[in-house]
Amino acid sequence: MTATMKAWQYASVSGGLEKNLQIKTDVPQPTIGDDEILVEVHSMALNPVDYKATEAGLPLTLMGSTLIPGADFSGEVFKIGRNVDSFQIGERVFGAKVGALAKGSLAQYISVGKEMLAKLPEGVSMDDAAAIGIVGLTEYQSIAPNVQAGDKVFINGGSGGTGIHGIQIAKALGCHVTTTCSTPNVDLCKSVGADEVIDYKSTDIVTALSERGQIFKLVLDNVGTPADLYKKSASFLIPSGKFVQVGAGTNLGTMGQVATNFLLPSFLGGGKNKYQLLMAQPSAENLKQLGVWMKEGNVRSVLDQVFEWEDAPKAFEKLKTGRARGKIVIHVQ
Repeated sequence: MTATMKAWQYASVSGGLEKNLQIKTDVPQPTIGDDEILVEVHSMALNPVDYKATEAGLPLTLMGSTLIPGADFSGEVFKIGRNVDSFQIGERVFGAKVGALAKGSLAQYISVGKEMLAKLPEGVSMDDAAAIGIVGLTEYQSIAPNVQAGDKVFINGGSGGTGIHGIQIAKALGCHVTTTCSTPNVDLCKSVGADEVIDYKSTDIVTALSERGQIFKLVLDNVGTPADLYKKSASFLIPSGKFVQVGAGTNLGTMGQVATNFLLPSFLGGGKNKYQLLMAQPSAENLKQLGVWMKEGNVRSVLDQVFEWEDAPKAFEKLKTGRARGKIVIHVQ
């Protein structure tokens, strides 16, 4: 007899993903391969990609008839594949099923490759650990390879779930951090370690950065606006500096700007510095490092709101306002 589980599923995004979510209690429990682990999910966190990818027009039929959203999770190891020797049944873990669009973490169980999770350090809560997966990997992989202690970093968009972790990761690596946010979130950004905060509501970001001169080793753009940030970045990035973009939205105008950044030389409207559009990659080692920093208190998750299982659609509604201060978590168990 096939084991089943509960899960939130959707088969359409008409009117918004959150309008189509339904609780199912007879969903087949995921099977695992030799290098995979079945995790009983305790908490999961939402990311914009959880709805943007499918609402942008990606054909749902390519992924299956009914989909389970979510990538981030924390929980306990329930089953292990025959080639897995680094985890034990009952062990507390956290991680992210990178690229999950069909069989995600808004479910009782999730199957993941062993490179997609790490052991949960003692003293770190399930909710905090669930909130760091995708954003932690994204920011770590954007920052760590491109800086050394003492470098100056500019993070565009510091008060969302991604930016909050980015500020702390850059500080843990010994960098000086300048970031942007709106007026109500200035204190939040400072509280997680930002050395300087630019209020984009009252200050032109490009002008404020250009006035500082060529001082930044890295620009990390979590937002995608202003549209000319990369084009003008030579005025505030050092010549060997790099521009990394992780937030580009799904509208055609912003995507067109990304294409310009990739393809056009500076004399045709592109930028002069190195440019990278980054998507998080699975890495157990990166997750382990994030866990160490969480245990040490150098990195912490800021939770905007925690929703219970039955209120998952409301959690998506809150996410889509774009006004969350930190991460949105849903309790599964």
